[in-house]
Amino acid sequence: MRILFVADGRSPIALNWMRYFAEREDVYLASTFACSPDLPLKGLDIVPVAFSGLKKTNTTPHAASSPGPSTSLRTSPGLRTVIRQWLGPLTISRAARGLRAVIERVQPDLIHALRIPYEGMLAADAHAGMPLLISVWGNDFTLHAPSTPLMRHSTRRALQAADALHADCQRDLRLAREWGLAVDKPTLVTPGNGGVRTDIFHPPRKPVEAPVILNPRGFRTYVRNDVFFKAIPLVLAKRPEARFLCASMAGEPQALQWSKEPGIQHAVELLPPMPHAEMGSLFRRAQLVVSPAIHDGTPNSLLEGMACGCFPVAGDLESIREWITPGLNGLLADAADAHALANAMLTALENKDLRDKAAGLNQDLILSRAEYKRCMAKAENFYKNLNLAT
Repeated sequence: MRILFVADGRSPIALNWMRYFAEREDVYLASTFACSPDLPLKGLDIVPVAFSGLKKTNTTPHAASSPGPSTSLRTSPGLRTVIRQWLGPLTISRAARGLRAVIERVQPDLIHALRIPYEGMLAADAHAGMPLLISVWGNDFTLHAPSTPLMRHSTRRALQAADALHADCQRDLRLAREWGLAVDKPTLVTPGNGGVRTDIFHPPRKPVEAPVILNPRGFRTYVRNDVFFKAIPLVLAKRPEARFLCASMAGEPQALQWSKEPGIQHAVELLPPMPHAEMGSLFRRAQLVVSPAIHDGTPNSLLEGMACGCFPVAGDLESIREWITPGLNGLLADAADAHALANAMLTALENKDLRDKAAGLNQDLILSRAEYKRCMAKAENFYKNLNLAT
């Protein structure tokens, strides 16, 4: 099969998904950001959209700047998102001409756009005739779609053009229908990055004895890191030996400011970005994995932490409840409430039996619903059926 992916070629989520097919099929990538992915691709084209060709300052590996035009977009992550939501859809038509040229040259059997804004919107505008599969990632519907009139229009147009939809939670299938996906179009639900690689993400040989809490989410507009840092002194008041690891926050001015608050400096470690393949060892240092998000689908990092035996504490969201039953295999809390988040962390730290029971349940859950090879085999079969049906 000849597959054309429309994706951010720097994204670990996209790379994890595409690698499976690149090792088995003829895979081409139209990346919306400049990149040099370590994949056996048949072809690579850069098709910027929504200002993705502009340089920007960011320390996270997903959003690291790549060589490009001298123009810089030096704004906060939140402001960048707002600018793209208001003006990004205006760039789609022009970018689609570039993608259309790629499609005409490659002649793919299937086009797969990995998330709706702005790759799915771009593919919907450009494709002509061949099957189009669009993936929806965590906050495409809950954060981006309703943000501006143009985002609402572009989201509906993408879903109407799609021949099929892939989502990482059942909630997004319901929302997709509300946003215009026809009820007769096929759907697939698997983790957005393809699943958990259990050779990388597995429990430690010995249970973690130290009260170490890991926040793996980095800086995202929908993750309440401000609340997480406000919860730290509340946890330390009862568990002064607790330590907090913060992934992809080293060098972030806001994180540095928060970490220097009196009474918590000694307990907080801001970590630099690290390759996805090395994250397993980081998870295995922690008892708890915390995801204080107010918008989300199924966070891949949360599943990977659970696979490594970490007890999950997450924002109380509909999508997360598809994976976590509070008090059984994890705890949920209001991610905007520092006291609620701290109480959940303390409950987990002080209840070893709960952590041990959850670890066993989560191992079974990951193997049955999120293991990479099993999930990608489902995706491969979905591709083939979609290609035959259209």
